[in-house]
Amino acid sequence: MGALDEGHFCSELENGVKLGCIELSFEEEPETIAIEDAVKVLMQGLGEDVNREGLKKTPFRVAKALREGTRGYRQKVKDIVQGALFPEAGLDNAVGHAGGAGGLVVVRDLDLFSYCESCMLPFQVKCHVGYVPSGQRVVGLSKLSRVADVFAKRLQDPQRLADEVCSALQHGIKPAGVAVVLQCLHVHFPNLESVFLDSNHQGWVELLVSSGSGVFENENANIWADFWSLLRFRGINVEKTRVTDTSDHHWCPSRSSVGAIATFKMESVNPGMVTAVASILRSLGEDPLRKELVGTPARFVKWLMNFQNSNFNMKLNGFVSDNGDSFKGKHIHSELNLSFWSQCEHHLLPFYGVVHIGFMCTEGSNPIGKSLLQSIVCFYGFKLQVQERLTRQIAEMISPLLGGDVIVVVEASHTCMISRGIEKFGSSTATIAVLGRFSTDPAARAKFMQSIPNTSVSGR
Repeated sequence: MGALDEGHFCSELENGVKLGCIELSFEEEPETIAIEDAVKVLMQGLGEDVNREGLKKTPFRVAKALREGTRGYRQKVKDIVQGALFPEAGLDNAVGHAGGAGGLVVVRDLDLFSYCESCMLPFQVKCHVGYVPSGQRVVGLSKLSRVADVFAKRLQDPQRLADEVCSALQHGIKPAGVAVVLQCLHVHFPNLESVFLDSNHQGWVELLVSSGSGVFENENANIWADFWSLLRFRGINVEKTRVTDTSDHHWCPSRSSVGAIATFKMESVNPGMVTAVASILRSLGEDPLRKELVGTPARFVKWLMNFQNSNFNMKLNGFVSDNGDSFKGKHIHSELNLSFWSQCEHHLLPFYGVVHIGFMCTEGSNPIGKSLLQSIVCFYGFKLQVQERLTRQIAEMISPLLGGDVIVVVEASHTCMISRGIEKFGSSTATIAVLGRFSTDPAARAKFMQSIPNTSVSGR
């Protein structure tokens, strides 16, 4: 299942296709229906009620997000490049390289996202593409981004992504050479067990890869020095470039030694859920039996089970605090940057960030430790969630423990903002819950807000 077969389809439409003489909307396409059915199996495996308000449309939303995010399987590079080559003269009666005859062209900072073929989680890509024109012609610059996006919108490995973009441009525009550099960022979720044991958990895996063809094929060629010079002030460390041969190393946390140990103790994965994920892969245009994908369904299910609905209520007997109603002698105490990881119940995509908690207490007292607050944050994070509910649940849980005067601010990055139609990179969402004095005292709220550090939650 790749690009649409012109022999069987009358035409391609923006929101649907015609099969023979029957028009099918996106909702009616068999691939969409198959993914929806598979998502329902996954949600039931998590112990969720698929008819619960907030989850009713999740199967369709997931199907739409996945099909949008893997549309590269249905696109052809030649359709993008054809018609985008323009005549451009080189230097006239001079020694050197410029214009359409040897002048290096670099397009930097192309924001892309792709789905990791090992775990099916989205990863972010900062793409830099360069080429050396030949034949007295140049390519429209936007086409470099569009070609890169075709291959990014598939299940990928960073090195293969770089190689495929490089090869496609080399064959499509026939320049003297092509260079591709990718800065990749993969979220590294802890599992529910390890998050309480590893206080120094690193939430990201970063990787820089490169690929070259033609005059860039030799990584020691002088032309690479020019390319890196044009990127260096972007903060790229050349020494971190990994060699092309990555067969013995996996960058995805789900396949690293740490990830393997973290999931080893989990129960065997639900075979019905594994079959459902394999069905999703087929519906996206992939072959679940491709050697790089054989273990992907099981790894995805293992990760997803971190968010299983256990119907377990957190009980903190003996921790209820009574600080009285008087504000006299109280000051604002803050616990900032408590990490959390969660799963959006609307798209089954991760969101992650930090929680800031403020409360009133008397000088020298601290009714609850930071470790307990972190445990509460993690408890409510490891569920199918929405950020607004997460913020409220944390506030309501800690309010009786801290005397009732509580403010909670949650800052999060949502992968659904980059892996769906909006593709808004670098955005973050903040939510707030206020109880007790903080709900009626603007000065107290402002004082707490000023204590929150101005740091990014995007991981970059």
